[in-house]
Amino acid sequence: MNALVISNVLLWIALVALCAVVLALVRQIGVLHERITPVGALVTDHGPRVGEAVPELDLTDLAGGELRVGGQRDRGTLLFFLSPSCPVCKSLLPTVLRTAASETPPMEVVLASDGDPVEHRRFVAEQGLGDVPYVLSSTLGISYQVAKLPYAALIDGDGVLRAKGLVNTREHVESLFEAQRLGVASIQDYLDREQPELEAMGNGGNA
Repeated sequence: MNALVISNVLLWIALVALCAVVLALVRQIGVLHERITPVGALVTDHGPRVGEAVPELDLTDLAGGELRVGGQRDRGTLLFFLSPSCPVCKSLLPTVLRTAASETPPMEVVLASDGDPVEHRRFVAEQGLGDVPYVLSSTLGISYQVAKLPYAALIDGDGVLRAKGLVNTREHVESLFEAQRLGVASIQDYLDREQPELEAMGNGGNA
C-alpha cells in the first residue's frame, strides 16, 4: 500500500515538473517569435525597378483573348509567375487570389508561365482557374528577368511597379501589398530604415 502511495506521489511530482518545463518552453518560443524579424519577398536586382513603369506588353491569354500587361488600367495587377510542376506555386495560388481580391479596389491577378499549352490548360482545369487570366509568354518572363519560381510583381493602375520578388510563403505574398502600403520597395527596406531609429530609442532607454 505504501509503495502505491509513493509511486502516485512521484507520478504527480513528475507531471508537475513536466508542466513547468512545457510552460517554460512555450514562454521561450513566444520570446523568440517576438525577436524574429518578419521576412518579406526576396527582391532581386534584375528586371524592372520598383517605382518605375513596367514594359507595356500586348499578349494573348491561354483562352485566345487579348491581354495587356502594364500601362494605364482601372485597377492594379498582381502578376504571378508559376509552373504546373511547381508544388509551392500550387499551394500559394489560393493565397494569391484571396489576397488580391481583398484589396480595395480588388486587384486583377494575371498568371504567367511558358511551355506546352496543353499542359497548362490541364492545369487550369484541375485548379479551377478558368476565370483567371493566364498567359504563356517567354517575352513576359524575360522582361521581368524571372529566374526562379514562384515570382510575383505588383503593378499599380498607372503601370508602375510597386513591389516584386520571390514568394515562397503566404507572408511573402502579403509583404508585397504591405510594401505598397508603406511606400517602400520591400519590407526589408522598411526595416533597414527603421532599425537605426529603434536602436537609438533602445540605447536612450538604457542610458
